Amino acid sequence: MRIAIIAYDHISPFMLSTPLAVFGEGLLAGGHQVQVCSDQFRLNTGGGMIIEAAHRLDAVDDADIVILPGWRSVNEPVSPDIVAKLKAADARGSIVVGLCLGAFGLAEAGLLDRRRATTHWAHAETFAARYPGVTVDAAALFVDEGRVLTSAGVASGLDCCLHLLGRICGIGEANRIARHLVVAPQRAGGQPQLIERPAIGSTADRRVTELLEVLRADPIAPPSLDELAKRSNMSRRSLTRHIRARTGGSLGEWIRRVRVARAKELLVAGVRGLDDVAVRSGFPDAHALRTAFRTEVGVTPVQWLAHQRIPGAALSLLSGNPS
Repeated sequence: MRIAIIAYDHISPFMLSTPLAVFGEGLLAGGHQVQVCSDQFRLNTGGGMIIEAAHRLDAVDDADIVILPGWRSVNEPVSPDIVAKLKAADARGSIVVGLCLGAFGLAEAGLLDRRRATTHWAHAETFAARYPGVTVDAAALFVDEGRVLTSAGVASGLDCCLHLLGRICGIGEANRIARHLVVAPQRAGGQPQLIERPAIGSTADRRVTELLEVLRADPIAPPSLDELAKRSNMSRRSLTRHIRARTGGSLGEWIRRVRVARAKELLVAGVRGLDDVAVRSGFPDAHALRTAFRTEVGVTPVQWLAHQRIPGAALSLLSGNPS
């Protein structure tokens, strides 16, 4: 597999490093290629650095996945050469990813027409006005439309790339890379961009973090909120407030996301039958699993699995229990 990351003059070093951090180590070790491509050999970057691109822009032509990590400004059109490469990638069936303002490049290429997409919240209104054919989800961290993915600003590019890595190599590998990068593996695309965080390192924050890690390890039968508050030496109201600040929603919503993540791991591991997957993930039955998938992912488990590039996986699941 070949992944082409498009670089350009005055690119943000962080945005460029995001896909490299996620895809570089594991895929290169597995014999895949991850290439930084540009129409310039030497590139200025934010922060006063100069980098050198090892591959010319034409190297994008053979890539299975093409990533545009951001763009310089919403007020500057994305380079026509880059737009042309994005169009060609889509036409040959490659996966195309626009991180942050990179979504503007995908929209300019016509890849987001009649599709959902997101971008940095501060520019979502401009995005929607400029491309009325796109259904803009201004709150989402990232949006997966199958062969086209977009992410919100800066750090959410990590979530989008980890999600795509999970599609390619499995959720287990994505979680391993997430742990290596010391980022949360469970952030779903629908999680809000703007989340109020408690003070880092505070006692209450550490307690809530530890509590959530325990629940993530075993989300099947969590204790009641009152019991969790007692264990954390906090009032129910205080615990609820800290969980919402930490996760962007209620405890029940967070547990649902964790259970869906657990179900994804089981699905890509080849577990047959939605009822079995549901019970082992903490859902009472297949119907509850399907409902949670539609809420969190926007598709059924079988539809999601069909996007993971695992030959025959959806068919084997169907043979156990249809969606």
